[in-house]
Amino acid sequence: MIRKIIHIDMDAFFASVEQREQPMLRGKPVAVGGGSNRGVIAAASYEARKYGIHSAMPTVTALARCPHLVLVKPNGHLYKEVSQQIQSIFFDYTEMVEPLSLDEAFLDVTFNHSSLGSATLIAREIKQRIHGETQLTASAGVSYNKFLAKVASDYQKPDGLFVIEPKDALEFLEKLKIEKFYGVGKVAAQRFHDLGIHDGADLKKVSRSSLVSWFGKAGDYYYNIVRGIDNHDVIPVRENKSIGAENTFETDLSDENEIRFRFLSVAERSWKRIERHRVAGKTLTLKVKFFDFEVISRSKTLDYFIDSKEAFLFESTAILSKELPFKKAVRLLGITLSNFKEENHSPIQSTINF
Repeated sequence: MIRKIIHIDMDAFFASVEQREQPMLRGKPVAVGGGSNRGVIAAASYEARKYGIHSAMPTVTALARCPHLVLVKPNGHLYKEVSQQIQSIFFDYTEMVEPLSLDEAFLDVTFNHSSLGSATLIAREIKQRIHGETQLTASAGVSYNKFLAKVASDYQKPDGLFVIEPKDALEFLEKLKIEKFYGVGKVAAQRFHDLGIHDGADLKKVSRSSLVSWFGKAGDYYYNIVRGIDNHDVIPVRENKSIGAENTFETDLSDENEIRFRFLSVAERSWKRIERHRVAGKTLTLKVKFFDFEVISRSKTLDYFIDSKEAFLFESTAILSKELPFKKAVRLLGITLSNFKEENHSPIQSTINF
């Protein structure tokens, strides 16, 4: 069976989140971290990257290249919160999600929950939903193994979607620059160049034994990947403590009727996720972020387990109604269910054609 693997990589994630949260930073060169001249840059916006600024660069070097660079203190809690929101979108399509970090993950959609006709369409919809629900952009790569999907996601950044089909993989790899191969770092790339190996076509001419003698165990990896061979599975990592959804709106909401309407849409999406996981829980938690980034949460633990859409929507809207009207415009709404029954069943998977 040919697998369908998607790699999602958020574009300049930390810096993009800061630009979203602080509109005055949009369009400006922004770097996260580097709080002192002895510090280092943790992430850079695309505006900053035009000056050659990148992660792990010393702050003093970054400021020399771009004196008007805006340095922002990292907000790890916020990045984790946004990452969880993005990952919750992934789980709408498959349980086979392997996060690599806060800003990237592999998805195996060979078997999935979607009615869409291909992995490419799923990747496109995921990108659209990420932008619609978080106002952030992501790049996606689609192929039949993890290595190729990872290479593909980096191929048309930012906001890209690139597909490497099985029939095109070998030709694509032969033309790929050696430094673009996932797993080939700067040191290895320089070593390849010193050996006269500059692209996949050059690499493919080298024997396995020569690669092993030059690079040790990594030589086997290089020999396989240039031939499109990578049999590593997507290894799902998730412990569900709560299930739900939230939405960051492009325009702050002030009208009470619109707030109710938009919240109902969020609650409907939350229930779809809850139903897919076949869980029942007692605790509902409402999350509200206002235009000035103040966040409130309101939780209610019931004396029964919610196991129907009607009950979920009724209790969720009741929590919201108790808080209305809000005194400030709303930027984000979310609702989650937790405190699950111990005997919950695992989710159902469905099969679609590629």
